[in-house]
Amino acid sequence: MPVNLNTLVADRFRLTPPTRDALRKLGITTIKDLIYHFPVRYGDTVEARNIDSLQKGDAAVIFGKISGLKASKGFKTKITMADGYIEDGTSRIHCVWFNQPYIAKMTPEGASVRIEGKVSERRNSGELYFSNPKLEVVNQLPAGSADSLFNEDSEVHNLYPVYPESRGVSSAWLYHNIQKIFKSGILDELEDPLPGHILVKYHLPNIRTALIWIHAPLKKDDAEAARKRFAFEEIFLIQLARQKARAKYRENPAFMIEPAQKFLDEFIRRFPFQMTSAQTRSIQAILGDFGKGKAMTRLLEGDVGSGKTAVAAAAAFATVTTKPSIMKPDGTHVQQKFGNLQVAYMCPTEILATQQYESFIQYFSYLGIRIGLITSSGCRIFPSKVNPKSWTDIARTQLLSWVENGEVPILIGTHSLIQKSVKFKHLAFVIIDEQHRFGTGQRAKLLKKHLEPELSKLHSEEPNDNHGNAPKEQSSRRAPSGNVLHNGVSRAPVPHLLSMTATPIPRTLALTIYGDLDLTLLDESPAGRKPIITEIVYPSKRDEVYEKIQQELTAGRQMYVICPRIDEPDPEKEAAIIAKSVKEEAKRLKKDVFPEYEIGVLHSKMKPKEKDDIMIEFKEGRINILCSTSVVEVGVNVPNATVIIIEGAERFGLSQLHQLRGRVMRSSHQAYCYCFSETTSEKSAERMKALKTAKNGFELAEFDLAQRGAGELSGARQWGVSDVAMDALQNLKLVEAARNEAIRLISNDAELGAHLGLLRAVQEKDSEMHFE
Repeated sequence: MPVNLNTLVADRFRLTPPTRDALRKLGITTIKDLIYHFPVRYGDTVEARNIDSLQKGDAAVIFGKISGLKASKGFKTKITMADGYIEDGTSRIHCVWFNQPYIAKMTPEGASVRIEGKVSERRNSGELYFSNPKLEVVNQLPAGSADSLFNEDSEVHNLYPVYPESRGVSSAWLYHNIQKIFKSGILDELEDPLPGHILVKYHLPNIRTALIWIHAPLKKDDAEAARKRFAFEEIFLIQLARQKARAKYRENPAFMIEPAQKFLDEFIRRFPFQMTSAQTRSIQAILGDFGKGKAMTRLLEGDVGSGKTAVAAAAAFATVTTKPSIMKPDGTHVQQKFGNLQVAYMCPTEILATQQYESFIQYFSYLGIRIGLITSSGCRIFPSKVNPKSWTDIARTQLLSWVENGEVPILIGTHSLIQKSVKFKHLAFVIIDEQHRFGTGQRAKLLKKHLEPELSKLHSEEPNDNHGNAPKEQSSRRAPSGNVLHNGVSRAPVPHLLSMTATPIPRTLALTIYGDLDLTLLDESPAGRKPIITEIVYPSKRDEVYEKIQQELTAGRQMYVICPRIDEPDPEKEAAIIAKSVKEEAKRLKKDVFPEYEIGVLHSKMKPKEKDDIMIEFKEGRINILCSTSVVEVGVNVPNATVIIIEGAERFGLSQLHQLRGRVMRSSHQAYCYCFSETTSEKSAERMKALKTAKNGFELAEFDLAQRGAGELSGARQWGVSDVAMDALQNLKLVEAARNEAIRLISNDAELGAHLGLLRAVQEKDSEMHFE
């Protein structure tokens, strides 16, 4: 049967049900999945020991043949086990696997194996043995293994691949069957997606050589060269997809936004704080994009409390104080003397949307322009007719009517913004806060809002023939607002896009995942803000910390207490996470620790109205201590809250911990973060130390990348990037090289028409990516 990349593994090999299930868990369905299932590491037989050289306490790797392997039960304990002997020609050693009797069934008598573990000694007899060692069946024993009797059949090289496994599929099974596929001749039929000049320029092996080297390297340099090639390829394909999308979006015209500088300066002077130089640079970069007539696509990445909302507000002011322009058929813009451009600001949660709405009211109140809020809980409009300094609730239909007529310049909301019923007249600027919480599909829906009124009016006003049918030939038509449509394709100006995030992202990851966005960093804290004091607190120091906190509360400050759970765990459930819960911790604190203070509770299961009421009470100081889940992680702004306790801190990622402590980095008062931890493991201690010593979130993200690997980064796996590419994200030069090559190629061949093989690879990779 001929084999190709799309051939099902089940059609090529005879699979047992356990093997079929294991392959499914590993994501292996087709032959392509199998040959692209890369080793996680390589063992080196040079590091292997002879059995006769082993001593008690040694951590060792040995190779040999297994014999006498059987399943049994302990005489006294009745514990099921597998036990047998390994021989390598120098001696033999006993091995036992407790609670793993299946090993005896899965490992045939006389199989060549690799054993890795710690050598133990029996008290009575002094016999050495391995207890629960890692066992791998290998295809052949390595050359020179103890100068043993098995050398006649041994491999020539010393490296062997170790693959991600699942019970039912071993590294030996994967290696053996991948080699069978290679011998079928499939490698000769593979099309290399990388252009030849890039292979030469960066000294990368071709696709055939790289696959052989990554699965069966003769030396470590071969394996590293292969991994480099596949990492470059994947990042290059991602970059091509991002740059292609960027180029296509920028083919469309955008509204020219050129505000009067003196009015913008006055708007900024009214801020209740001094702008940092980083904020000023960011605003200038955005205004520079606004004036080009092409759509801006920019990512504003700022640490917690760095002032992203103020930058967004300044850009929004520039937008809503600019009159709409109409593009003439010759491509020139003519500015209207009436109306205004509109801004859409999308947030991931109602709490954040409401907070940003209140911030914008504070910034824009002196202008008296309308600002709307739309969420699943209801709608608001500012200013109120009754009280011009405040907002009022409004019917959804009324708000949407005003937005569609262009009478509401700024609309802030949650996912409700992308519903079909929300239509804008002159949408010129889209702001997406905490953009990593939205998928590309949601982002695209909001960016296409500018088309909905144009196309709906076009269809309703299109002239019909006598039979009610539209004319068949109409190569160029005019949309009602004056924007030209060529062959039915809208030339209405597309909105500028500003994506914002306070979640620190390593530069290499940002360049890869958000390759279609220009990157701007807010890397300064507002003047007068003191560095937060972070302490790691173990159980014995809990009471001492409460005494310190008492002093802050006495001084009139407020505090957050973050717990991993909402309710207490069910004791009858074995897998229940044993951790502090919001409800019970609030009761305990009120009863035993801070009885004189008001304690509120906030969590995701509460109704929106209940959440709003609690947040209002906390902001107004009627609640002194807010006991909450991580629902307050993003954006919540209560400047008087200067203390945060994070219970079970080891259960949160570093990025999330940094986000949480950012809730108390909102004023010039000294802020404190107490991370209560129940574990003293070395790994946990390293992470807590990094949180304590890192100067900012960017430094912390780079630490996370270096220490835990990109695959363990908060949210990293969600994008559909392979482990090989993720590991390469520690190599800034490789990422920048792939990006630059993609930009160069798209600038010369935007549709990749001259690189059809590469186009197919880009489309396939793009379909795998999910930027949620």
